[in-house]
Amino acid sequence: MLRLSSSQADFAERLKALLAFETAQDPAVDAAVAAICDDVKARGDAALVEYTNRFDRTDAASMAGLTLSRDELEAAYKRLSSEVREALEAAAGRVRRYHEKQLMQSWSYEDEDGTLLGQQVTALDRVGIYVPGGKAAYPSSVLMNALPAKVAGVGEIIMVVPTPGGEKNDLVLAAAYVAGVDKVFTVGGAQAVAALAYGTESVPQVDKITGPGNAYVAAAKRRVFGVVGIDMVAGPSEILVICDGETDPDWIAMDLFSQAEHDEIAQAILLCPSADYIAKVEASIEKLLSAMPRRAIIEASLGNRGALIEVMDLAEACAIANYIAPEHLELSVAEPEVWLPGLKHAGAIFMGRFTSESLGDYCAGPNHVLPTSRTARFASPLGVYDFQKRTSLIRVSHAGAQKLGQIASVLAHGEGLTAHARAAEFRLDK
Repeated sequence: MLRLSSSQADFAERLKALLAFETAQDPAVDAAVAAICDDVKARGDAALVEYTNRFDRTDAASMAGLTLSRDELEAAYKRLSSEVREALEAAAGRVRRYHEKQLMQSWSYEDEDGTLLGQQVTALDRVGIYVPGGKAAYPSSVLMNALPAKVAGVGEIIMVVPTPGGEKNDLVLAAAYVAGVDKVFTVGGAQAVAALAYGTESVPQVDKITGPGNAYVAAAKRRVFGVVGIDMVAGPSEILVICDGETDPDWIAMDLFSQAEHDEIAQAILLCPSADYIAKVEASIEKLLSAMPRRAIIEASLGNRGALIEVMDLAEACAIANYIAPEHLELSVAEPEVWLPGLKHAGAIFMGRFTSESLGDYCAGPNHVLPTSRTARFASPLGVYDFQKRTSLIRVSHAGAQKLGQIASVLAHGEGLTAHARAAEFRLDK
């Protein structure tokens, strides 16, 4: 792994280079996605079946072979061991309870002249959730996308999940059953995103698409944005650990692995004021790596984009963390609450030595769909608010029209919009 020190003269430039991730769309990917989206929009189910058979090596004759009923989801749930079912239910319960706190409520108030102003909060009618199905199965993604939508009151939840080789994952399907997903289609890639955005004979058009995917999924989400809403275009997984040098180094090494094992371009960084402790973490990495089933991916990730960075003190570590704006930030220190006020930019903050990032991925409660690639500077985790929308309410009284009409008239004439001004003036007392 790269070793850096904040005292190096070129540290800022080297940190910037380390964080750099090309977010511009590959022209070849973009062109392929454009063709797929246009084809699905034009030919519907026929195109969706063709692409699924080609890319996922399936042999479906129609969408009937790529559609799962609630009964099939329930059967998958029942095939799980009691231990796995209990873990799934426990995780779902915690995620549901956390997101219930996020529910926005409608509100209104009246001015002294009787004018009513307010906001009406309503749920989206139908959403689509994309669940990856390539290098690993992600039942946790089902819970994190479907449960906030359910809590928000979304009318219908449509899930798409690729099944390469036609292999269905019972845990993923059981998670859909537990989370209350209404329909599941075993399709993926850009073709699934296009089907959700435009609708086909079998796949209903949705209002918003959420969930992560590969480069083709990300490109498709960019392309259909505006036709439907999207949550975000997610980049590679990231973890930043701030440690005071007192946590077991094996723990920190494994925490770095926990994100590195996602992908060869995932990012894992440690900030610590102790060079001796950083050396201990390096030794732990070397010791633990050989036993990891996804060793090759971890090695590539740590070699490509990982770093062990020595800082002056924890205050500087927090300042650097704000610049990095990581997806996951572990604050592995004695008194995390002391440093919390100075940390402004992170998707999620994991406080204290016992709070591993992996607990947040599965069962702590907060959502694990988080902003990546420094977008935590302006973006937030997925939540109930992503599945609700706000409508402004205005009811102007007779008295209010006299006051507001004068103001609007002046401003409208100033903009040269005479009809705007007259519409307000017509309601003024003669």
